[in-house]
Amino acid sequence: MNIEPGNLEPGSVLVTGGAGMLGSQVLLTVPDGVTALGTDLREAPGVDAVGTDLADEDAVERLFSERGPFQGVIHTAAYTAVDKAEEEEPLALRVNADACAVLARLCARESIPLVLVSTDFVFDGEGTRPYREDDPPRPLSAYGRTKLAGESAALEAHPGGTRIVRTQWLYGPRGRHFPGTMQQLARERDSLRVVSDQIGAPTSTLELAPALWDVLLSGEAGVYHAACEGQCSWYDFARSTLELSGQGEVQVDPCTTAEFPRPAHRPAYSVLDCSKLAHLRGAPLASWEDALRTFLGSEDS
Repeated sequence: MNIEPGNLEPGSVLVTGGAGMLGSQVLLTVPDGVTALGTDLREAPGVDAVGTDLADEDAVERLFSERGPFQGVIHTAAYTAVDKAEEEEPLALRVNADACAVLARLCARESIPLVLVSTDFVFDGEGTRPYREDDPPRPLSAYGRTKLAGESAALEAHPGGTRIVRTQWLYGPRGRHFPGTMQQLARERDSLRVVSDQIGAPTSTLELAPALWDVLLSGEAGVYHAACEGQCSWYDFARSTLELSGQGEVQVDPCTTAEFPRPAHRPAYSVLDCSKLAHLRGAPLASWEDALRTFLGSEDS
């Protein structure tokens, strides 16, 4: 079910969540020979600017009928308020799972591929090596449970065409993100405290977005991990951000997760093994340090 770019009709790839951090970058990296219809995620989770509730099958059928035919879907729209999901799990489940099931059923009916963006939060963080795609998931939070439910629903509805892409610690030019928060706090405070006992890989949308297109166009159905190379703590990420931003004089002190409690449990170690994606693309994503340097440089230009 691979798609060759030259065979795609105009407007044939649907990108959900086009106003979001990731979806907006996906729309800025459309490959040559491919065009895409982007839908903007509005404040009401799961509702797009075209008036489509992605968890409403009749509404999505109308979208496919009126704006299609589509020859692929990249689904980036999601409920991503990790802590708030602890109180709003039914809503998060509707957005992160029901919508995936709807899109997968329609993609299966049309025999087209679906790329679904997921998360490292499907794992419990108790591992000691990078998580592989076939490692058993065990989410610790409502957010992780709802994202895993979306994975399962999509794979069940469209096993021959669904590509799950798990990523982590995402940031990019659009929307709120960790580097921007650190830069802002550094302008307001003389010192910062940042968690140092959670380990992952910061991943730039500038790196991830092109990889999603590669998975759509060249990947087979199944699960992929997609994150920048290497690993660090949030403390390391904060220090690198400020040093590269010329704010290195601000003191940054490490603290533990226990000292900075949040409603949702985070995996302590959630580094992803991305060798499968690297094999598909012929190269891994950039190291997290290089990706951060590129991102901060693009902000200055």
